[in-house]
Amino acid sequence: MVLDICLIFIMFAIAHMSDVVRIPPSKLTNSLKSTAIGILKEKYESMVSADLGYVIQIIDAETNAVGKVIAGDGATYHKVNFTALTFYPKLHEVVEGEVVEITDFGAFVRIGPTDALLHLSQITDDYLKSDVKQGLILSNQSEKTLRIGSKIRARITAISLGKSASMGKIGITCRQPFLGALEWVEKEIRRAQGESSSSKESKEGSGSTGDNKATAEAKSGKKDKR
Repeated sequence: MVLDICLIFIMFAIAHMSDVVRIPPSKLTNSLKSTAIGILKEKYESMVSADLGYVIQIIDAETNAVGKVIAGDGATYHKVNFTALTFYPKLHEVVEGEVVEITDFGAFVRIGPTDALLHLSQITDDYLKSDVKQGLILSNQSEKTLRIGSKIRARITAISLGKSASMGKIGITCRQPFLGALEWVEKEIRRAQGESSSSKESKEGSGSTGDNKATAEAKSGKKDKR
């Protein structure tokens, strides 16, 4: 397999690859291209690797019409160049996803084609309680709640894409500013904007008071000279 990732948009990529496919005798009368794509789909789609990440879909393929025959094998072997849509998570990248499962130790969040683990210790600084039956994670102090279906924003903190693993592992955190359930983030943004506006108004008020005082002193000085 030859790999050449040429276009990357966030964590999704179009990967250009080449391989050799075996066309069995039973499929020699079918379309060479469609047969090759079907074989590539069985081999690559849903695969997880350290080089490719998650292979989501085989998009297209160009198959060499001239194949090779091996003695004792009725199949033909053809070189094929193909493109695939892949998902490659990056460490420290901020992502958005949906909570799809609540467990005793945290939540699983769907990002792209896979589920990332959001551990209880990585949600907020508050003490949290997980209610698996109700599908909720509750905060004792801040009244923040996560439930199945909640949309969240998180940062990737751990990635494991072993070559022999059928499924990769991703860890995420929300214990940073402007991360967490989207409604939490919106409140945090509004609070920050409000504090910024209050600070600006306070500075402007101080400036006006100073100007008025200077004007009054100037007028007082003129009266004394008279």
